[in-house]
Formats: sequence, structure tokens, C-alpha cells
Amino acid sequence: MQQSKKVIDCYDKTAEEYAKIFFDELSEKPFDRMILKSFAEENSNKGMIADLGCGPGQTTRFLKECGVKRITGIDISPAMVARATVLNKGIRFETGDMIRLKYKDGHFGSAVAFYSIVHFTYPQVRKAFKEIHRVLRTSGQFLFSFHIGNEKIHRDNFLDHDVDIDFYFFETEKIMTLLKKTGFRIISAIERYPYVNAEHPSKRAYILAEKPV
Repeated sequence: MQQSKKVIDCYDKTAEEYAKIFFDELSEKPFDRMILKSFAEENSNKGMIADLGCGPGQTTRFLKECGVKRITGIDISPAMVARATVLNKGIRFETGDMIRLKYKDGHFGSAVAFYSIVHFTYPQVRKAFKEIHRVLRTSGQFLFSFHIGNEKIHRDNFLDHDVDIDFYFFETEKIMTLLKKTGFRIISAIERYPYVNAEHPSKRAYILAEKPV
């Protein structure tokens, strides 16, 4: 089970370089923009939205531009939160761990987590889902994405910095099972092929779930 301190260390070291590479990534991902815009339209008036594992805030910013008035970007890396705050004036960002969220039950109206479970094992994913379920209001929606597969990729160097970090890919059916076990109802699940020359060459999954009444 990967330790949170390794993830924090990785992104504290690479926050500036990561932001330069990924802050504008949505401009080359039409499907991601489409599904995020639809999510914004559906949830903009349902309370505060959490962008979990927000990184430099590219998804947070896009949702804000789609009309979301209340949104908080949350990331485990203090350096990444600091970078997001600089890059996205007028948007709130906070440090937080998806496995141990500091918010009260029902605090958020909905949540997104784009590629934010990439450093979790399956048991950690289950803990994160349980926490997200807890902090969502009844009928709150949860939209997230991940890399599809069985791989675990280890990196000793990431963006020219020495790190000790693992990246995990997941099987869609197993993730859906974990969602159901932690109390979510699945609304839809979609898989897509990668954009050529625009991202890592792996299939992606997008799942929209909700906390049922």
C-alpha cells in the first residue's frame, strides 16, 4: 500500500514542471471537455463541488468557466495547491487526502476526481470511495476517471526529479464493484481510447455515480 508521504514528496518536487505540462491539457481532450461541461450543467446549482486530486487546477478552472460558482480544488500536495492558487485567481484550493477527508458528512453537493486515484491500490481506492460517499449529500454525483489495465508502473524519476512513486491502472468492472460496495449507484460508465500524441497511450474509463437516497 503506497504511503501518502511518497505522493506528497513527488508532487511537491514536481509541481511547477507538472503545471507547465498539464495545465492546458483539456484543450486537446474534447471528450473530457464534453463530459465535464455536462457535469457542470447538471450540478452547478446543487451546492459546493469538490475537485479531488486537483493538481494545478485545470479541471477546477474548466468547471468554473462552465458556470460552476461554488467549487473547491483539493490536493494532497501543498506545493501543488500553492501552484493552483497562483494559476487560478478567485478559486479556492485546499490541501486534503482523499482517504481521510477533513470535511463533515454531506458537506459537498457533488465531486469530481480526474485521474486522482492513480497512486492508490484497490484497498486504498475503496477507502477513498467510502470517504467521498460520506462527504457527499444525498443524491450527490461523483464523476471520476482512471487508466484501464492491470499495470503498476514504478518511477524513480518523474519530470527530472528523484522520486519513489507507483502509478496504478484499474479494471473497470473491479472499480464499479468497489463503488457499489461503498454505497454508490452507478449512473453510467464509458471507456475510450487515448488521444494520439496528446497523453499516455492507455485506455481511459469515466464513471458517473451518485449517493442514492
